[in-house]
Amino acid sequence: MGTRWSAVFFSADPDPRLQVALRAAVDAVDATMSTWKADSDLMRLNRMPRGIWLEVAPQLCAVVALGLQIGQASRGAFDIGVGAAVEAWGFGASDPQSDNLPIARAVSPLTTANAVEVDLPGSRLRRHGDVSIDLSGIAKGHGVDCLAEVLIAQGIADFIVSIDGEVRGCGTKPDGSGWLVGLERPDREHRQLARTLAVSDVAIATSGDYRHFRTVGGKIVSHTIDPRTGAPLDGHVCAVTVTAEHCAVADAWATALMVLGEHEGPVLAEQLGLDALFTLRRNGILHEIGIGAFAQAPNDQHREN
Repeated sequence: MGTRWSAVFFSADPDPRLQVALRAAVDAVDATMSTWKADSDLMRLNRMPRGIWLEVAPQLCAVVALGLQIGQASRGAFDIGVGAAVEAWGFGASDPQSDNLPIARAVSPLTTANAVEVDLPGSRLRRHGDVSIDLSGIAKGHGVDCLAEVLIAQGIADFIVSIDGEVRGCGTKPDGSGWLVGLERPDREHRQLARTLAVSDVAIATSGDYRHFRTVGGKIVSHTIDPRTGAPLDGHVCAVTVTAEHCAVADAWATALMVLGEHEGPVLAEQLGLDALFTLRRNGILHEIGIGAFAQAPNDQHREN
């Protein structure tokens, strides 16, 4: 996935093969869902002719199904069918395709649910339309859940696992305190800690515009695509953090709420009972909006640099 994974846990008698099992779990997600590996199940699906079933790994079926479900719940703000736009804007495995930008902008998020069919019992997928599936907004979170499942299967109850900025903590440290997770300031030039959270039995994911971005026509654009326009986000929200029981869910909703923006995002998060922290950037000033468990988060305005 182009990044690092980690697992920290407490066990009186850990299985020496555990590290191998953890590595195998994340490797399986990467091999199945990567858009950078031509032979992944996902890329084979994207090349399949319309209407033809493709047998794939069960976990790919489950993640696609979850992605479609969150896509509908988010009113199209989370859309796994943004692959063409991601490639066109230069955030995929290929070079930027400026000639395809008008095509990317024309992709309708309403077509994805009808263009992809999932057969969970049969572990099969098929496309009914020319949609290109990209799971970058949910696969890392799923990978974190897979790390957690490996430890749980070994009877380990106290651990924290992560892939890049997606984290899931279970149980506590030996002293009974929660696992400390740091949230970064949304600063493109420096890595700085904004706050820490003590977590237990919860997953946390952040979507932001400050780590993966490029310059197009003299303007900085982030990797998060608004499926409603086929273009990178262009708003005041620079980061959204979400907590949930499972990291795949938190990961997808962090993306969805960031796409929805400063007005629609908090409203939908409130309606659905989500715990979310929105960080807005206006003229170099950062401002926070907390929903649910984050409602009591400090709301001070502060300069980005």
